[in-house]
Amino acid sequence: MAGAEDADDPTPDSRADDGHPAGTGGGGRTSGAAWQEDSARRVRAGTALISATDLLDPNFARSIIYVIEHNDAGSLGVVLNRMSQTAVHNLLPQWTDLAASPRALFVGGPVKQDAALCLGVVKPGADISGFSALRPIDGRVVLVDLDADPEDFADVLDGVRIFAGYAGWGIGQLDDEIDQGSWMLASALPRDVLAPPTIDVWSDIVRRQPWPIPLLATHPIDVSVN
Repeated sequence: MAGAEDADDPTPDSRADDGHPAGTGGGGRTSGAAWQEDSARRVRAGTALISATDLLDPNFARSIIYVIEHNDAGSLGVVLNRMSQTAVHNLLPQWTDLAASPRALFVGGPVKQDAALCLGVVKPGADISGFSALRPIDGRVVLVDLDADPEDFADVLDGVRIFAGYAGWGIGQLDDEIDQGSWMLASALPRDVLAPPTIDVWSDIVRRQPWPIPLLATHPIDVSVN
């Protein structure tokens, strides 16, 4: 996982090129691989990729990636738990009111960090069929066109999160990394996309998986300090 083909913006139609897979940073299989049954290893839009405890790549260590697209052309997602120090107001002031707390830009991944991508969560029961700027991904999670007027969505969205850059895989790369044990799979919830800063998204998702996976939530970030 690394480079991307030339594109003006990081939409799900943008593809990663044949860069180095992120999972090679950890090396070998991990504790997470033990519970990956073949029947469960189906990546789809809305899947949460949980980084294995020994994935050491600084871009993805202890990360949760929300998969936006996974098909025969490759895969694309954003890291949910890498908040930057840049306020939404500084770059996209019109989206400040709709941005979920903390109202900061998040680092979606190492690809195209000079462009922004936005996820939103639809209010329960809201009808978005007439909104061309909202592209359904999974359940209540949608991809939001940042060129649209945010005031149009005030009544239908619970909030949005804006990401600088994204994570991308070429054909077969993500499947290879899963086979190597670099990623564990879970179903993401809308609350994961808009999680407040008080929530450790990685631990929260791990803890709600079937036993004994929750034990991984107690794994130290740096085992050398034990």
